[in-house]
Amino acid sequence: MIGIAESNKGVMEETIKKMENQDIQFILASFSDLNGASRAKLVPASRIESVCKNGAGFAGFAVGDLGHEPQDPDLLCIPDLRSMTVLPWKKDIAWFAGTLTEDGTAWPFCSRTILLKVVERAKKLGYVMKTGIEPEFFLLKQDENGMLKPHDEFDMEQKPCYQQQALMRNIEFLSTLITNMNELGWGVTQADHEDANGQFEINFDFSDSVTSADRITFFKYMVRSMAEERGLISTFMPKPFSSLTGNGSHMHLSLWDTDDKRRNVFEDPFDQRGFGLSRTAYHFIGGILNHAKALSALVCPTVNSYKRLTAMDSASGATWAPNIIGYGGNNRTQYIRIPASGRIEFRAMDGSANPYLATAAILAAGLDGIEKQLDPANLRAVISSVMAVQIPS
Repeated sequence: MIGIAESNKGVMEETIKKMENQDIQFILASFSDLNGASRAKLVPASRIESVCKNGAGFAGFAVGDLGHEPQDPDLLCIPDLRSMTVLPWKKDIAWFAGTLTEDGTAWPFCSRTILLKVVERAKKLGYVMKTGIEPEFFLLKQDENGMLKPHDEFDMEQKPCYQQQALMRNIEFLSTLITNMNELGWGVTQADHEDANGQFEINFDFSDSVTSADRITFFKYMVRSMAEERGLISTFMPKPFSSLTGNGSHMHLSLWDTDDKRRNVFEDPFDQRGFGLSRTAYHFIGGILNHAKALSALVCPTVNSYKRLTAMDSASGATWAPNIIGYGGNNRTQYIRIPASGRIEFRAMDGSANPYLATAAILAAGLDGIEKQLDPANLRAVISSVMAVQIPS
């Protein structure tokens, strides 16, 4: 795997010019801890070359479970210059996704490094995975008793999904968010009020899996920052309210040929099963289903995750979260949905997942299915099993 420091050398001069032209004064050298929370240091823009060479130092033990003790040396965050993202609400600051090193060696507990390693393995097999992630979130406020509730006091319908009035009551927040995302070149396709009161979803263009993980990480930071500016609270928590639908983070994905970058390896218009998928796609699905229970530790990493997965009902009459391991056509109750030819939708992932670890695990499971030529049609025992145990409320 080519290290971030090496790849930065080829774009350093271009990045410095870009920062000067945009009058960038500071950078955020950022990385995700194992829980997916962003950690960062604020660095003067004039120090960009130094921080890319030497890294921004962090006491690893202070961050949490990163394999460090207080006596260990600093973990060094090396910004990936290709990830430069100017804060739309603070245009003199640029955010960079980084990877962690110790004494010049890639740190094995760095979630972005883990994804980069799996991506490199896929590349050696001739594949690049492209993903589009659909983040769902609530906009909340505290009542006089300190309890959280949807901030929009008129959002009370039993079935509020796609409610036009609710969209327009929140138009300032949503339109600003969409404008920010399009300014960053993400290509927003649509936004909607989701199935729960106070819940929204933004959809935007797919990209390579590392870029998508970077964008989701920044998206969460941006939404939370915008909410705080308005005196609100945003949450991506899988199941913040027992009576309401939870927050998923559905991932649409496909594999593409590294030699012919316009060829979708998952697409087959002559698929005899009728889904428009290739044998490679079915093997990939087979790998995911075969590893589904292990995957849940990373794509649904909290106790609250299983309150979403095992919920029997909600105020709207449905939960939309899969709790049976299986795949099928345009059916939102499936663990893997096939919404169109040439791609699949992984529906188990929720808003608490670290996007780097979740993406790495999904890709690794799918590649294992390809290498072992697993066919989901032959995984009857796996497909018929329940994904998660019941968690008492």
